[in-house]
Amino acid sequence: MLPKFMCTLGHAVVSSRNTARALRPWGFVALLALAFACHAQTAPGKRPIEQQMSPAQFKAAGLDQLDPTQLANLNAWLTGAIATETAKAAVIARKEVEDNSRGFLSFGSSEPIVSKISGDFRGFGTGRSYTLDNGHVWQQTDAASLAGVRLSSPAVRITPSLVGNQWYLQVQGYNTRAKVQRVK
Repeated sequence: MLPKFMCTLGHAVVSSRNTARALRPWGFVALLALAFACHAQTAPGKRPIEQQMSPAQFKAAGLDQLDPTQLANLNAWLTGAIATETAKAAVIARKEVEDNSRGFLSFGSSEPIVSKISGDFRGFGTGRSYTLDNGHVWQQTDAASLAGVRLSSPAVRITPSLVGNQWYLQVQGYNTRAKVQRVK
């Protein structure tokens, strides 16, 4: 069983989107696991409803009218409903972490990131930064060149390499790809 202060710390850190972005990705995954472990220990669905409510609330809801079998069935249903909703929330949280971390970590997805460059695009050049409409900022790390191009908010595809955590940016309508790394 985890100490109460660790559970509080885990929930606070995981719930803070800015803190999560600032953490190293593996540290964030560890904190996410800590939060789920804490949630499992303190989850209201683990206790019968009569222990979660005050006697006045229990009576006001009319639950004092249930016989022991009906109360047991209600508790079983609530436990199942909470478990189902918790599983759904975990799937959504995992997807959000994967989506927000793409480019920093490889989660095995070969799907490209499709977006548009915010503002003007004036070709490729080593060290240039490209800000996308989705909020990602990517910086070119190779010497790929696309001179003489001037586009306004062009569509782009950023695809992961087959091996390693390398990414390539390609502007729609051009075959040249630049090696990039996500910086924000």
